[in-house]
Amino acid sequence: MCQNLPLYQLLLQETEEEKALLSSNNKVKQELYTDRQEFIIESQKFLNEDNMINVRKHTRFVDFPRHRHDYIEINYVYSGKLEQKVGNEQIVLQKGELLLLNQYIEHEIKACKREDIVINFTIQPKFFDFIFSYLTANDVENKIGDFIINSLFKSNESGQFLYFAVSEVESIQQLVHKIIHEIMEPSILSQTTTRLYMGLLIIELIKHSDRLRKQQEAFIQQHIIAESLKYIEENFKEASLTELANKLNQTDYSLSKNIKKVTSKTFKELLQEKRLKRASELLVVSEIPISTIVEQIGYDNISYFYRIFKKKYGKTPT
Repeated sequence: MCQNLPLYQLLLQETEEEKALLSSNNKVKQELYTDRQEFIIESQKFLNEDNMINVRKHTRFVDFPRHRHDYIEINYVYSGKLEQKVGNEQIVLQKGELLLLNQYIEHEIKACKREDIVINFTIQPKFFDFIFSYLTANDVENKIGDFIINSLFKSNESGQFLYFAVSEVESIQQLVHKIIHEIMEPSILSQTTTRLYMGLLIIELIKHSDRLRKQQEAFIQQHIIAESLKYIEENFKEASLTELANKLNQTDYSLSKNIKKVTSKTFKELLQEKRLKRASELLVVSEIPISTIVEQIGYDNISYFYRIFKKKYGKTPT
């Protein structure tokens, strides 16, 4: 694939941080990345509250000590390579390859040379909530599905990464470059467009899961949780813990315990969140009477619906 030479030349130029490193040979200034004592890079340093996704060039010429992030990160090698230790794995990313890191995995990065251009995608965990409903329409029983679940629900806090050797997959390369251009040359619809492209990128990665080269050896099997969330998404009107447990050959107690452990919420709480979310959508986009909406989402007590709706949103359905 032909490189966009103007963008490549732009990325080759040293940032102010890189110029300071070249002139003084200093170490990474941790205060540029976090206000915490522990080296956890904070999304607020790169993202404002309204943005779910951002792109920045990885700082070259310096070793990055062991750290993690409070967001999901994707490393993409635009040119050259990226050498790093992720968890206990030594990984060398080549041009066109992708590495997904969740917010609980630690990694340390070897200093990049001038021609090593690496793009870091900073992604808020809530973005995965934004696309999760679309993924559950199909089979999420795969490593990306597990990765998304663990990124959404913090109680598990398992460090995970996914390494995709996709340099020859043209559809993925095009999407990545579109995201880079959209954020570096923004328009009025750039945030919306970027979310769309990123959602498409995740789908393309699922389609090319055969290109997954390495993942965390201790990757936790979360098939049951994925199926539970998919069940709630598709059957929220009449969903029940007992029916789901029977489908998964689990006891009510063990399934309830596993759901709570991974998501920090009970089955009832997850079901209620889905129902209220659907109700709020119908209230905004339709003229359906509230009594009908209450019935459509699976409640038969309108007073109870009013009470839980106001508790969640701070206002009544009316």
